[in-house]
Amino acid sequence: MKFTKMHGIGNDYVYVDCFRETVEQPSEVAKRISDRHFGIGSDGLILICPSETADFRMDMYNADGSRGEMCGNGIRCVAKYVYEKGLTDQTRIRVETLGGMKELELTVKDGTVSLVRVNMGAPELAAAKIPVAADTDRVIGQTLIVEGKEYAVTCVSMGNPHCVVFLDEDVRGLDLERIGPGFERHERFPKRINTEFVNVLDEETIRMRVWERGSGETLACGTGACAAAVAAMLNGRTKDEVTVKLLGGDLRILWARGEDAVFMTGAAETVFEGEILL
Repeated sequence: MKFTKMHGIGNDYVYVDCFRETVEQPSEVAKRISDRHFGIGSDGLILICPSETADFRMDMYNADGSRGEMCGNGIRCVAKYVYEKGLTDQTRIRVETLGGMKELELTVKDGTVSLVRVNMGAPELAAAKIPVAADTDRVIGQTLIVEGKEYAVTCVSMGNPHCVVFLDEDVRGLDLERIGPGFERHERFPKRINTEFVNVLDEETIRMRVWERGSGETLACGTGACAAAVAAMLNGRTKDEVTVKLLGGDLRILWARGEDAVFMTGAAETVFEGEILL
């Protein structure tokens, strides 16, 4: 199987061009290639496929083989791949995902995609649709008890489910390996959850670490950055456009409330290409 290793600010995936390749049992392939000791090493597998309703379809699998609805960093890499590999000559494309149709705008210089702006669509705040078990229609600043400790959480879906936790303590010192699994598999999240731990630095800047469902801590999460930004805005902590600082780099997030859409802008990078015997 021929592949390309790419990352969006450190959130790395193995990409396969399914216009030319056929991947059987992708869940098992994802687990094998994601292993950082015995495989290629990645946060998961992304298949770039033909679509009947868009320019391309993105199929995403987490490192544990589970299917993911959307990946903001991953979809920027898809845009870079299809343009630079000549699968399209358009700088505005539509990509079909399990989390809905996404519109992408590419910034191109000398034939290279330097930035991608993604219309991530409207944030979903209805608890039942995220999904999260709750007594209210929305979960904004509500108490969640995880392993005996109380947290104030805000839940948002950006095509996949997120739980955002604002903390006064520096998130850079958190033991996410210990804390993260308790959130991911909490009984109130029937499909598990991605969890963002956030410091508000000022009204235009937040810092975030993320525990991703099915992958553990990653250096970045695009949908998580969007969810964290929306949560900060809903709780009156920031303006409607912020820089989100992640371990792997920065993303710019705008919630255009008049359009009911969240826009994410960031880079995408190619690491290397290769071929693996499955």
